Amino acid sequence: MEETQNSFSIKYWAEDDKPREKLMLKGRAALSDAELIAILIGSGSRNESAVELSKRILASVDNNLNALGKLSLPQLMNFKGIGEAKAITIAAAMELGRRRREEEGIDLKQITSSRAVFEIMQPIIGELPHEEFWIIFLNNSNKVIYKTQLSKGGITGTIIDVRIVYKTALEHNATGIILVHNHPSGALQASEQDKHVTRQLKMAGHSLSINVLDHVIITEKAYLSFADEGIL
Repeated sequence: MEETQNSFSIKYWAEDDKPREKLMLKGRAALSDAELIAILIGSGSRNESAVELSKRILASVDNNLNALGKLSLPQLMNFKGIGEAKAITIAAAMELGRRRREEEGIDLKQITSSRAVFEIMQPIIGELPHEEFWIIFLNNSNKVIYKTQLSKGGITGTIIDVRIVYKTALEHNATGIILVHNHPSGALQASEQDKHVTRQLKMAGHSLSINVLDHVIITEKAYLSFADEGIL
């Protein structure tokens, strides 16, 4: 067994040595690599805390996380206090980190015009028989970092929850958003409801320094941009 009755679980450590609590109070960036690994393995042994064990593992690879990610399960299990379950947990965390770096290397689509919005969203909502309202979230370089369907409704319209929009924006560190919805009727005309929703979201975003950059209405073959039309 990896953990015995004599193992030092994190809950029994001194207050200053609890990495889980430290993460909750101070955030992820405040923790050392060893403390983060200690959270993964949960406990050490009678003579060695999880942080000390993590430091020992890191020291074996010269504190290089890339090298740690290359260790096999048997190599991790060579460390006293690391059994199969803990080795698998470390390996899984390292793989997630590798995949995240891989995704960060992918170029994000940059919005340079309303046409770019149309090209992104037309294949998704341009030919639908019902109306959908989407939000595109952008970073400060106007690159798409996330997009999501906010609501789905009948041909007559959809319901927008402003709180959900900005909660999502803050979660993704967005500095700008673009509103997008389709008109199944094919009519490229902004309704009073479309304008009202735009004003509502624009006012709410102002206090958060998150700008509504455009509202684009999409049909099967064309689009209308509030920004282009000067009605934003």
